[in-house]
Amino acid sequence: MEQHNEPTPEQIYEQKLYREMGLTDEEFDKVIEILGQKPNYTETGIFSVMWSEHCSYKNSKVVLRRFPTSSPHVLQGPGEGAGIVDIGDQQAVVFKIESHNHPSAIEPYQGAATGVGGIIRDVFSMGARPIALLNSLRFGELDNPKTKYLFENVVAGIAGYGNCMGIPTVGGEIYFDSSYEGNPLVNAMCVGLIDHDQIQKGVAKGIGNPVIYVGAATGRDGIHGATFASEELSENSEAKRPAVQVGDPFMEKLLLEATIELIASGHVVGIQDMGAAGLTSSSSEMASKAGNGIELNLDLVPQREKGMSAYEMMLSESQERMLVVAKKGKEEDVEKIFNKWGLHSAVIGRVTDDNQLRILHQGEVVAEIPADKLAEDAPVYCKPSKVAPYYEKYASLDPAAQFEKPKDFNSILKQLLASPTIASKEWVYQQYDYMVRTNTAVIPGSDAAVVAIRGTRKALAMTTDCNGRYVYLDPFTGGAIAVAEAARNVVCSGAEPLAITDNLNFGSPEKPEIFWQFEKAADGISEACRQLNTPVIGGNVSLYNESNGEAIFPTPTIGMVGLIKDVEHITTQEFKKDGDLIFLVGETKAEIGGSEYQKLVTGKIEGRPPQLNLALERNIQAFTLKTIQEGLVQSAHDAAEGGLAVAIAESCISGNSGAEIQITDELRTDISLFSETQSRIVLSVLKEHVEKVQEIAKLMQVPIMEIGKVRGKELSISHNGQIVISQPIAELSESWKNAIPDIMHSNRLKKLNTQDISASLS
Repeated sequence: MEQHNEPTPEQIYEQKLYREMGLTDEEFDKVIEILGQKPNYTETGIFSVMWSEHCSYKNSKVVLRRFPTSSPHVLQGPGEGAGIVDIGDQQAVVFKIESHNHPSAIEPYQGAATGVGGIIRDVFSMGARPIALLNSLRFGELDNPKTKYLFENVVAGIAGYGNCMGIPTVGGEIYFDSSYEGNPLVNAMCVGLIDHDQIQKGVAKGIGNPVIYVGAATGRDGIHGATFASEELSENSEAKRPAVQVGDPFMEKLLLEATIELIASGHVVGIQDMGAAGLTSSSSEMASKAGNGIELNLDLVPQREKGMSAYEMMLSESQERMLVVAKKGKEEDVEKIFNKWGLHSAVIGRVTDDNQLRILHQGEVVAEIPADKLAEDAPVYCKPSKVAPYYEKYASLDPAAQFEKPKDFNSILKQLLASPTIASKEWVYQQYDYMVRTNTAVIPGSDAAVVAIRGTRKALAMTTDCNGRYVYLDPFTGGAIAVAEAARNVVCSGAEPLAITDNLNFGSPEKPEIFWQFEKAADGISEACRQLNTPVIGGNVSLYNESNGEAIFPTPTIGMVGLIKDVEHITTQEFKKDGDLIFLVGETKAEIGGSEYQKLVTGKIEGRPPQLNLALERNIQAFTLKTIQEGLVQSAHDAAEGGLAVAIAESCISGNSGAEIQITDELRTDISLFSETQSRIVLSVLKEHVEKVQEIAKLMQVPIMEIGKVRGKELSISHNGQIVISQPIAELSESWKNAIPDIMHSNRLKKLNTQDISASLS
């Protein structure tokens, strides 16, 4: 029975009310064609969320098909809650990354917290026990009060949810740039472990099997969250936003344990998280994947608010909920398990053989839609693509010619170390419980986090990486670098890279220049994945990341996991002891486009980013991993943001050791020190292993140069025989460690309410 205050099908059509839900005229005509009649209000809402970019990937699917998604060790690629990769001994690693950008811009604490909750459910819905969380965050410049407010509360939301769940937050990355001022990025990644025989999928198999709702009761929060995430932010966002969901990590912890117990019981046929679009997406997707239908009776859905309409229940994005298809006759067993954990469970429907998603409410059929038309047959668009004018403008620009060589390199190094993007993130990760469950072998702050696998000699290295400036300046190269740097960080930790999950954050695909960025970045990611044998096993697309018409830097975040075969191979970035010799693997070129140094001295991001030779990258990674596994390496550290001088300083600071460095090349001194040339790794090696390391490098055709030794408590760097940097490690450490706390505590944080945030978007 339709709610009396809901528009009729005729009103929806004549007044074009469907446009407010995000459907175009052509899409609405297609809906009429599918149904053979004009849809009612509930059906219109269901189509609008399932055909939103957030759920259907209608603007991105054509590009995503380019990704390599399979290899012998991939057990589950894209299409389920999370991807799965074999790690031997009948064990597998499960992982995925997803965004919660728009909710975090409006309500940063709950937006970030529920983003964490959602990605955790994606992993344990596969049957895996989550063992680690990571994140990738982007904000505007930290001198902006709104940015401070968002930064503080997003971090608090991540910490609040993950800590309560008892899952360690072990790593991540944070960049600060004005392009993210009105549209922060909050990408959350979860990693889990599973035995092969416990793997579950979100399928509604078995005609007549019960469909069971489990977890929290349904409220009115998050309605149309999927469509809200599929449009840009503006001064109207506050008025149009749904009620941002409120997370309950304590209930999620109970749901996790109940779900794992349920899967172990053998009663489950299929299971899926109620994420974006809630009941609508989980039911239609599970039915479509199995080639079946589902009938739901909404009168049986646990509700925490009175008088909810079918439309509201189907589109609610209330948190901590799952949809389960169980074996017929096991309904009471399922109920007992959830009762034990103090959770709702209710049989709300059944699997049918007619391929329809049929919704009953108050004794009437209020929606009847072919499941495939919602889940698989959404419109697919190939948007116009056009090279961005700035890209052609920068083709002939030489960034180094835009300014003269500075005189004080000590000051430059300190300023780079104090840059919020480079500076220590201890202020952030000290808020996370990164040691809970005591499996964390390498804590946040090194190239990659490492979590040991109990009962084995194995461990997992994991990281998130992307430099949006590089992708902006050259989307193909920037996309490839994001993959290469993630793999480099994993290798520097002693792991063999396995696969990636990606979070593709871009502006509006309606703009040809943005769609060009998206296409080319995807091509770069694809090529790097093929060359480095790291297939894409899942991820998330987040488009329309714009604020009042201005797009963010394109930011295709890469989450990567690698396997450490023996915990003895675990390697960290800090220099270990006096006398160790320091080597630079790779060669430095004059490449400062998009660099921290360029931003520091010119305030601009222009030119071309560092270039990437994937064949060389592959060789350098293979060489580094081999020398680590043979026990020849004391420390390994990727030279990334800030260049070689910053990489060396970070290894000194984290090891509280000094170093004497001699660099000889034909580059201008500042370029030699601060260029961000790719495929470079700083190694420290015991004297007795030097000859062997050099021998392996020659055999594998890898450029390597001895550049100094670990010594004392000062960093001394000479360039072509002249000392250009001489600094006590204590002073460098002061600059690096206190930059973010000093900024956050200056002028005390201005507590802004959501009206202030909405106003500041304009």
